[in-house]
Parts: sequence; structure tokens; C-alpha cells
Amino acid sequence: MTRLVVDVPVLYTDRLILREPREADFEPSAAFFGSDRSTYVGGPADRFQVWRGFLGSIGHWVLRGYGLWVVEERDTGHVAGRVGFVFHDGWDEPELGWTLFDGFEGRGIAFEATKIARTMGRIKFGLDGVISYIDPENTRSLALARRLGAVHERDGSLLNTPCQIWRHPKSEAA
Repeated sequence: MTRLVVDVPVLYTDRLILREPREADFEPSAAFFGSDRSTYVGGPADRFQVWRGFLGSIGHWVLRGYGLWVVEERDTGHVAGRVGFVFHDGWDEPELGWTLFDGFEGRGIAFEATKIARTMGRIKFGLDGVISYIDPENTRSLALARRLGAVHERDGSLLNTPCQIWRHPKSEAA
């Protein structure tokens, strides 16, 4: 029997661990993606749709060699969300994306996680100056993109939904 082995680098900050997805992470994902809070990232979705997306995020690591990390609080072990890179069929180029689950907003977690993910993307995966697709009504994500030094590059659409395309700086020095 052949077994797929995926090397997902584990990243640490003072407060967070960015790590591989685990089956135990499905329930927090199902809660988020089943709620109205997931509107800006393709939700809400039923459990089966969330399960397929969850498996797809694992498969992304296998096929592309990079993907979305699970963001875990170091002190509590709670799953706070997902951050990382995706490059789905039909997309312009790889995207740096972030999603925080209920109760983790407003604490700088997305900024902290995205900064280290962006650095690892540049160093390990050669992903520098990537884009983020952001719904123009998603004020929290727009604010985070600005804080990260990204700039609005153009308007576009993703999966037939209008969006803004934000370009991240070419290096962490920005």
C-alpha cells in the first residue's frame, strides 16, 4: 500500500501555532462554514460541503505543496481559524487567505498568523508578492490587507462574485 506523506511546516509565534489540518479540526470548521459568518468565503454550507472543502484543503498540500494552516492558540489549544495559500483551478495566481472563527476577531490573531504565513510562503514556497481576493464589503479583511501592506490592485471576480484583488508587498521588509 502506498501512503502519501505531506510535509506541512509547523510555524510558531508567541501566541499561535500554525499547523497541519487534523480530523479533530473539522467541528470548528463545520461550525464556522455552516454559519452566516462564512458569507465572504463561500458559505454558509452544509456539513457535507464543509467536509469536502476540508478534505480539499488537505489535498491542496498534497498537490500544490502548500496550503492553509490551522491556526491554534498556544495557551488554550483552541482552533482560531485558517491562514495560508490556495491556488485553485481557474484562479489568476496563488492567494494568501485568512479566516478567523467566531470569538477570535479583534485580538491581532489574523495579523500575527498571516505575517508568519506570508514569510514562510516567500522563503519555502517561492510565493512572494501574492494576491488576496477580498469581497469589497468585508471591511475586516480590507483593514487587515492594508495593515499587512497590501494595496488594491484591481477589481475583479472570483467564482462569478465581484471582488477586489489586493497585492501583497514583494518582501517582508515592507
